[in-house]
Amino acid sequence: MKIAILGAGVSGLALGRTLMELGLERTKVSLFEAAGEVGGLCRSKTVSGFTYDTTGGHILFSKDQDAMQWMQACAGGPAAFERRDRHTKIRFGDRFVHYPFENGLGDLPPQAHFECLKGYVEAWTQRQRTNDPAPNSFGAWVRWRFGAGIAQHFMDPYNAKVWKRSGDFLASDWVAGRVPDAPIDDVLRSSVGMRTEGYVHQAVFYYPRRGGFQAITDGIASTLLDRVRLSTPVEALERRGSQWLVNGEAFDRVVSTLPLTDLPAIVAGMPGDVARAMRELEFNGITCLLVALKRDVHPNLSWVYLPHDDQGPTNRVTYMSNYAQSLAPAGSTSLLCEVTHPGHAPEQGGQLERDVLAGLERAGLIEPGEVLFTDRTCTRHAYVVFDHGYKARRHAALHWLESVGIDPLGRFGRFEYDNSDQCVIKARALARRLLA
Repeated sequence: MKIAILGAGVSGLALGRTLMELGLERTKVSLFEAAGEVGGLCRSKTVSGFTYDTTGGHILFSKDQDAMQWMQACAGGPAAFERRDRHTKIRFGDRFVHYPFENGLGDLPPQAHFECLKGYVEAWTQRQRTNDPAPNSFGAWVRWRFGAGIAQHFMDPYNAKVWKRSGDFLASDWVAGRVPDAPIDDVLRSSVGMRTEGYVHQAVFYYPRRGGFQAITDGIASTLLDRVRLSTPVEALERRGSQWLVNGEAFDRVVSTLPLTDLPAIVAGMPGDVARAMRELEFNGITCLLVALKRDVHPNLSWVYLPHDDQGPTNRVTYMSNYAQSLAPAGSTSLLCEVTHPGHAPEQGGQLERDVLAGLERAGLIEPGEVLFTDRTCTRHAYVVFDHGYKARRHAALHWLESVGIDPLGRFGRFEYDNSDQCVIKARALARRLLA
């Protein structure tokens, strides 16, 4: 069986490596990668001795110990990783609020504290009294779940920054299992100064000592680099009898990690309604800004959320050099700022950088004069957007692909909000199914 894997991000690489680990001959696997290097959404970049992840602050954590150990083993084993305790905050005016927000109400100014606690108790009481189902709209779900105060002071402004769409435009079912439900007792305890942790998922995480998060994908790729065709975009995918032609070359099986939104332009014979469903899937891109600082040491933080407009366009700041000492030269530190945009890159010219730095200064996260330089990387596909048409469009796309013998895989190959460990888990499961 000769297999073409379209895309050499973490999903494609994990699939290719697992296929060969399970016994498929090397010559039977070919990976097509448009970029000049492997890694996809898990790439890192080094500028003047500063290394940052180009699509957000990645960390290695998984509830699946086998997957996490496999990823570590591919990248040099546990000794090649730093172990870090997560220290995450929300910046609210001139103070830090414990994360998640509802477990940090006691850190708020008095009026906001009162409004958020009152709204949370009212929402909780209403759910207990009426047992109403969760609303379909994300905006309404926020109020149903957290109350009007938390919606006003955190959830509404933060989600507007991330999604660049109204709460009513988004559906609510995607948050099931992603947003933890804090017990009312924990919210009350934290409100009166008794610290509760709430979201303990990822309380401890791992990060490569050198090379940024890309050290993991480089490690996965190390045994199959001779099977990766770099700088080779897939321009044509056509069914020919029982085989598929990829750029004119015949394969028995095709696995695509390419974004569903891009497939209509390359797959011959796709029905019009399927092509329309793929093109209309909503997504956000991301611009990541490295901020190199002349600062000896950071505060003990992993990342900080910036929900408010006066904090600039950044929605999350990762204290990048806290992850590993090698990510910044001695005597320096670095931040990674994330700015999302709806499917296109922001304008060039430096205005974004000026807005980001001014917002960080207003938020009290940097001081004037300590910025050495900035560097930006833009990525077109970063976040799946769960609008009300998402489920139907995605179902139409995946159903047709599977019916014609193309296996979709990966965050945008399947339009699923999967982290890197989930991508690896699904890739390795697909490898076993293909060889079965």
